[in-house]
Amino acid sequence: MSSEQTTTGPETEAVPTAPEAAPAPTAAPTAATTPAPQTAPEPRPAAAPETAPAPPKDRRALRAALRWGAAVAVFAAVGAGVAYGLTVAERTDLPGLATEGDGRWAYPKLSQPALPAGAPLAHGPDNKDGTHYAPLTALLLPAPAGAKADSAVKADKDGLVPVDSFLEEYAPEAREKLKNSLTWDGLRQIAGRGWTTPDGTRTHVYLLRFHASGFADAFKGCDSNAQFAGVSALDLDDVWSKAKNTQMNSTALDFPGAANFDGTDLSVYQEMKPVSGEEQTKVGCLRTGDVLGVVLQTRKGEVAPVPFHQTVILQSQLLG
Repeated sequence: MSSEQTTTGPETEAVPTAPEAAPAPTAAPTAATTPAPQTAPEPRPAAAPETAPAPPKDRRALRAALRWGAAVAVFAAVGAGVAYGLTVAERTDLPGLATEGDGRWAYPKLSQPALPAGAPLAHGPDNKDGTHYAPLTALLLPAPAGAKADSAVKADKDGLVPVDSFLEEYAPEAREKLKNSLTWDGLRQIAGRGWTTPDGTRTHVYLLRFHASGFADAFKGCDSNAQFAGVSALDLDDVWSKAKNTQMNSTALDFPGAANFDGTDLSVYQEMKPVSGEEQTKVGCLRTGDVLGVVLQTRKGEVAPVPFHQTVILQSQLLG
């Protein structure tokens, strides 16, 4: 009896535990594999179409912002440049604000040359004869801006011109008589300068210094009877004559520039019309003290009156 109970006891205890442990691993795989095909594919295809287009929209907006920013920067720079250009430009350079030029040349700023210590002014109260003590070349009018030197005026490195070179401005038949006059009438030296402006005008300016004012007045090489090379005949410049007469009665002038005629005898001539040949010549004669000034301008067609009168006036002021 005791031996049967011992063998059946362990059997009855092992039988219920074996089937309970076996089903646990078989139930888990079936529960895990069944729902997987139903839920995994559905949410992912729906999310992909919503999020994919977003990055291109952001890049396009960024590029548009950069383009507009660059455009604003360019317009700002251009506007600043235009504003600066308007502030520094000359009025005559601005479209719509330009004023018509009167034809004057742009000469350098002029000033009277320094005198030797103790020397009086040419028209000072203690200089009755009007003697010029400044170097003759320092009294010579400089060329205007844009002009080129004219080698026809044969001045040396110091600006002085030999007598024979100066006489080349006259007709061959008049040179010998004029040379004798210069030799016997107290000529000391001649200074000269020549230039050609872009419009084709050739300008020759000479200053002749004599020993005294009486010799300068006696020289007949600068008046209406002077025989300049290539010039048929000279007549008074009507425009200048009217302007000079106006200045005698008032302070106004009919042409640009203010001339001080005190102490200077100015005579201005022009080649009579019809002009012989293709060129016209105008001549300005300035007598002041011991110096005689000769201004010659020649141009194809006709010499413009404004720059010619301007040149005569400025040379007169330097001699004054």
